[in-house]
Amino acid sequence: MSTAMYLQFKNVQKTYDQKSLVVADFNLSLNKGEFITLLGPSGSGKTTVLMMLAGFEPLSNGQILLEGQSIEKIPPYRRNIGVVFQNYALFPHMTVEENLAYPLKVRRQPKQQVQQRVRDFLDLIEMRAFGQRKPAELSGGQKQRVALARALIFEPSLVLMDEPLGALDKKLREQMQFEIMRLHEQLGFSVIYVTHDQGEALTMSDRIAVFNQGVVQQYAAPSTLYNEPSNAFVAGFIGENNILPIEIKQGSTESYIHGVLAEEAPIIARNNHTDERADDLYSGLLAVRPEKIQINPHTRLDNQLSATFLTEQYGGDFMRYFFSLSNGAKISVKKVSPLPQPLTQSGQTVSLGWDREDCFIFQHK
Repeated sequence: MSTAMYLQFKNVQKTYDQKSLVVADFNLSLNKGEFITLLGPSGSGKTTVLMMLAGFEPLSNGQILLEGQSIEKIPPYRRNIGVVFQNYALFPHMTVEENLAYPLKVRRQPKQQVQQRVRDFLDLIEMRAFGQRKPAELSGGQKQRVALARALIFEPSLVLMDEPLGALDKKLREQMQFEIMRLHEQLGFSVIYVTHDQGEALTMSDRIAVFNQGVVQQYAAPSTLYNEPSNAFVAGFIGENNILPIEIKQGSTESYIHGVLAEEAPIIARNNHTDERADDLYSGLLAVRPEKIQINPHTRLDNQLSATFLTEQYGGDFMRYFFSLSNGAKISVKKVSPLPQPLTQSGQTVSLGWDREDCFIFQHK
């Protein structure tokens, strides 16, 4: 993969009412051939960024550079960008072959070249036998493969995908994730992918930009987002996490923060900020993932406290256990293998423990 800078957003803003910003000071860079995902809850600004890049929405402020060239004044059809939408956007009166040929015909490519390229792409998406069918005669997964092929057939160097798998069921989504990754690896195009599905983002992306209220909270590789979240929002949005109120002690070190949780239980966690306060204690949030917590550990761990068992939940390939702490806060634990001694009675007191390297403390903003 090339490391040459390919796409840049510089201080991009978008407002519709001249008062509130839908996208606020958006900065992002993408290398040629990268698969980047914009991830966040509904209404966080992800699709607006995509529409500005495609040319369907004007910028309110800032600049978008594609291969070093500002593109704000270039019309959408001249940006050489492929777009895939959730609703497929196929022409219903055209066959699959005609849908694929359309982007090539509007670019006035020779008829023989168009026919050959359509055949090649039907093979690429494994749909040669469906060329004469209309979209209404296809399944959801087949329609999305055709939509993807149509966005790629004119050889764009950048492809935008806006919730492309949102209308598919779980099994089809997983199949299409594989198809998209296969085509991306085979053809080498760059991707900006919009989704609110964190599992999809973690599985497919080279890097992920996590959005909240128009602001990028963190932009990093999936493993970094999961293991080193920059704030409590990212910690709570990426994967499962227990987010618990905690009192932070003054005098925490550069590497670790000390806090107090539930009836003066001392907690030590990785330091994700170096803020210093004059107060002896100040409020923060503790983040510890359910799979990192041990129930009745055999050895003493850095963090250990008593909890009351509430209930359990069967998840197929894992079990989830729910507990209450002495301050009323709820905490969950996730286990792949069965407990040596099953928890059978609600109200049972257990010990929960985890290592200092497996949790973070974030200050309140």
